[in-house]
Amino acid sequence: MNVIEQLQISKYNGEIWPVHPNRSDIGGITCFADTQSLPGVPDAAFIGVNRELTIEIIGELSSIDAGGAICFASGYREANKEHQIKNSGYLDLQDQLVSAAGNMPMLGPNCYGYLNYLDNVTLWPDQHGGHQVDKGVAIIAQSSNVAINMTMQQRGLSVAALCTVGNQACVGLNELAEHFIADHRISTLGLFIEGFSDIPAFEAMALKARLAGKSIVVLKLGKSEKSQHATLSHTATLAGGAAASSALLRRLGIVEVNSVSEFIETLKILDVIGPLTGSKISSISCSGGEASLMADAAHNSTLEFPDLNTKQCKKLTSVLGNKVTISNPLDYHTYVWGDVPSMTACFVAVMEGGFDLNIFVLDIPRPDKCETQGHQCAIDAIIAAQKQTHAKVAVITSLPENIDEAKTDEFHRHGVVVLHGLESGLKPIEAAVAAGKFLKIPQPDPVWLQTHKPIGNLSSLTESKAKRLLSKFGLAVPQTKEITNKGGIEEFAKTLAYPLVLKSLGLAHKSEFGAVVLNIDSDISLRAAIEKVPVSPEGYLLEEMVDEMLVEIIIGVSRDTSGMLLLTMGAGGILTELLNDSSSLVMPVTRSDVKHALSKTKINQILQGYRGAAAANINSIVDAVMSVQKYVEANKDSIVEIDINPLIVRERDAVAVDALVRQYN
Repeated sequence: MNVIEQLQISKYNGEIWPVHPNRSDIGGITCFADTQSLPGVPDAAFIGVNRELTIEIIGELSSIDAGGAICFASGYREANKEHQIKNSGYLDLQDQLVSAAGNMPMLGPNCYGYLNYLDNVTLWPDQHGGHQVDKGVAIIAQSSNVAINMTMQQRGLSVAALCTVGNQACVGLNELAEHFIADHRISTLGLFIEGFSDIPAFEAMALKARLAGKSIVVLKLGKSEKSQHATLSHTATLAGGAAASSALLRRLGIVEVNSVSEFIETLKILDVIGPLTGSKISSISCSGGEASLMADAAHNSTLEFPDLNTKQCKKLTSVLGNKVTISNPLDYHTYVWGDVPSMTACFVAVMEGGFDLNIFVLDIPRPDKCETQGHQCAIDAIIAAQKQTHAKVAVITSLPENIDEAKTDEFHRHGVVVLHGLESGLKPIEAAVAAGKFLKIPQPDPVWLQTHKPIGNLSSLTESKAKRLLSKFGLAVPQTKEITNKGGIEEFAKTLAYPLVLKSLGLAHKSEFGAVVLNIDSDISLRAAIEKVPVSPEGYLLEEMVDEMLVEIIIGVSRDTSGMLLLTMGAGGILTELLNDSSSLVMPVTRSDVKHALSKTKINQILQGYRGAAAANINSIVDAVMSVQKYVEANKDSIVEIDINPLIVRERDAVAVDALVRQYN
């Protein structure tokens, strides 16, 4: 059996009790015919039989108070085709499994198991690439194949433990994460996940990690998925399927990355040198080309290259001479190459500048075809300078393969982290900066989740009704009249002041159908507008036009498939999809949350007063958002979607001139 073989390979020194009804031994170890024949109670069991027999064995193990079990079998609730067959008998297999387990912890079903490289416990049915370590990161994955691939990395990541969770029928991701958070040997937690099965438990776990000073890095699948609800509004189009999960992770102070490479490299930084306190970096290399590559790679990032101070410049000139231009990034040429004391002095001078991270661009020749001893001087000088200054130091290669595992491990043993590949190496550095900030954030309020199944019919409120209801909660709206037919429009116009706007109701995107006429400034232009707008059985809207606009923005709320309510803000009007400029938050939000989210949008420059233009009243935008939130809070279980587009932002105020509300009533 593969599990026994892996335990033997990892040099597990405890007892192994194979169970097989027909074999006398497995891998040279005597077999027991059944669980009743075991010489004692197992601390953990790996069950590798079919799904029906698994239930029986789980029950037997639970009855003797076994410490826990891993359920390898599949074909439970993850088997969608069978799950869709009514009365198939397979629908309740997972429930039977959970019932049989009772109080016994169980991983799975549909789960590869557990790799504990701290204690050499490898309950795992396949090859893996890890080895015993004293400390490191823990990884929890919802994909066994990807988990196997991660153990095969040759980038120097110290994996202390790796767990797959499968269907999470008994023990879930959150419980495992809390276990690893409590283990002093685990520095950082990495999660490769598809979704959140229990958001309140996930929130509680994230808080425990932050209180323990441990960062969490998440690589989440499903970024290409769109929301499952109908995209009647701009909000739903902007939000998509990944926006809510990303907003939740930011809210909880969890670092999100976008690739397996980023995942590994970020975990490596956090494990070897810890979170970064800021984004000020130095770059040191012996080539002008490498210095330029580093500067260009960081151009569109949040990383900064502050100038070296006068004291540093004097020290560097005394070491390198007058032929070297002293700058950051620094090209120290090869004048001191091979002279370890001079190289160390050069590196110390830079590291004393108080940078948040000092980065050395260094590629080592491939050892199978070249000699590498000529580069040992750089390795020795970097390590010596780090020991002297205690600065945070990273080595980054131009290409991922240009440093082998042995050299990587040498750096890591001395507290210098190695990043594999310049193009992908800077994003993990930004992630480590984010991790430093996230550890300091205050605990947010619990997210709003749908607590009751909606009752009634799903309907879209008319624009005028939506505005009327939202205005009761403080949203500013223009003077409006709703009219059932065209014949009554001119009469109602007498109660309003020009300029006016005329709209045909019943269309989600009115401007695309010519259903909106603006700038009606007289009785004559009003009659022309009445002729122009499409006939609508749902009626018409006549309202006073909001002028002196600085910018149009969108405020939207959408219900994510997880039950969370997502607030989306960004460029509004006809620019919504064109600019795709938005920022999303999970509700509830604070005023400071809203201001920070707005500051991240492209239109923030206009809001702040672009090129001498008047600045917007930011507080009025925040007031509008908070009034929408009050309405949502009063209707949490029935709201599906709110779309205010546009909110006309002016120098003195912000007024909602269009609104869509979809909810159950």
